[in-house]
Amino acid sequence: MKKLFYIFIFFSVFGFSQSKGQNTFSTRLIDSTQLHAKTIFGVDNFKTLYYSTDNNSFHKKTKDTTITYSNFQLGEITSANTFNPLKMNLFYKDFNTVIILDNRLAEISKIDFNLTQPYRNVSFISMGYHNTLWLFNQDYNYLELYDYKAQKTKLKTVPIPSNVLDLKSDYNYCYLLTERFLYVYNYFGSLIHKLPNLEYERLAFSEAHLVLKSKDKLYILKKNDNSIYPLEQPNLLIKQFLVTNETLYLYHENVLRHYQLKIN
Repeated sequence: MKKLFYIFIFFSVFGFSQSKGQNTFSTRLIDSTQLHAKTIFGVDNFKTLYYSTDNNSFHKKTKDTTITYSNFQLGEITSANTFNPLKMNLFYKDFNTVIILDNRLAEISKIDFNLTQPYRNVSFISMGYHNTLWLFNQDYNYLELYDYKAQKTKLKTVPIPSNVLDLKSDYNYCYLLTERFLYVYNYFGSLIHKLPNLEYERLAFSEAHLVLKSKDKLYILKKNDNSIYPLEQPNLLIKQFLVTNETLYLYHENVLRHYQLKIN
């Protein structure tokens, strides 16, 4: 029985690793944009850009206008989620605080986790459904779905026994990348996939695909799939990368390049 168990594990791992060679995605350059940004947080379907600059201001740039939000008391913006343009969240890790903005970059809510009961020491933030945020509590090493209007935790995962590298989500799924595994949860907090981390460092996510970065190579995990496929891409140093539906964005040397994703 023990032998059968180990044979099953061997072929499961072998099958997963070989899946990276069966399908590939390719890219085609369709456009580029000159942009001086410190960090690019998002590009929506209307080509609206969301980014920060060296003075730690947050900008929303359309074809015709640019509007800005600044909160110099909170310092550097650690991350921002722009998936829902009516409720964007800015995370200031140094102050353990999240700011929720509307589409005009006016403050809707301020969540200071130093003042919540119980106290939460948060290292990663991403959006959830309705008035919720996915957050990683680094004191207890678990992921929780927090309702910031009701000021209570709706669910929490079991502790994660590995350092967290990145966190991305939408209304239905949450992706937690650690040094050992990529965890995929649904909005009920149920673990639906647990995939080995093959030297992945960062994530980018849209409704269609999850893109993973390993050194200067990119890979794709399709939604509702547990196989990770290589992405054929130009030979560029990748400072930042984003994905919006079938468009991949690579930012390097003040140029944001737009690529169409195609499956081969």
